[in-house]
Amino acid sequence: MPRPLEEVVGYRFKDSGLLQQAMSHKSFASESGSGVHNERLEFLGDSVLASVVAHALYSDHPGEPEGSLSKKKSLLVSRSSLARWGEALAIGAYLRLGVGEESTGGRTRQSLLANAVEALIGAIYLDGGYEAAARFIREWYAGRRGSLLETDHKSRLQEILQKRHKSPPTYETTSTTGPDHDKVFVVLVRLGERALGRGVGKSKKEAEQTAACDALTQMVHGEE
Repeated sequence: MPRPLEEVVGYRFKDSGLLQQAMSHKSFASESGSGVHNERLEFLGDSVLASVVAHALYSDHPGEPEGSLSKKKSLLVSRSSLARWGEALAIGAYLRLGVGEESTGGRTRQSLLANAVEALIGAIYLDGGYEAAARFIREWYAGRRGSLLETDHKSRLQEILQKRHKSPPTYETTSTTGPDHDKVFVVLVRLGERALGRGVGKSKKEAEQTAACDALTQMVHGEE
């Protein structure tokens, strides 16, 4: 049996019903007839999360322009980022799912994990107030702000392009220079025939991440 979720997240609920609601998927509510599920808490948690992360980024990056802060915030609160947070909490083990959702792998589905994290934040906010929710978020933020912002550009770009164009990006290595022990790779990221960004790195993986970051930066500037 997993540890109680309250121990995992470091917060004890005064109203345990809020925690149960946060872990209740719509499929469970439908099959059980309870009518209580986590979608409203998810909506609330999404807003609280955005507020806390925005404040943290504003404080941590004085003088940084709005477009750059927006990009960092988008990466941190993306579905893929929240799903990894849910995996780290092993939140799937605590979800209350309907039979169909359970049988099709709902406990490991990225969208359900991300939604459950947002619902959990919403539940903590209602139970303990803004500061209780902010403490929970800040602890996660402190451990993710460096590595996440540096390494998740590809996932974020794919998420955006799938949503907007129903198509993933492709990466093309356009040149490789230098000796075997010190190669430099140049990569273009494309959507169809359209070039979105260019990256350079000591490995294909690094160059692809840099290209994705360049594409995200250009998207932000294009929306300003």
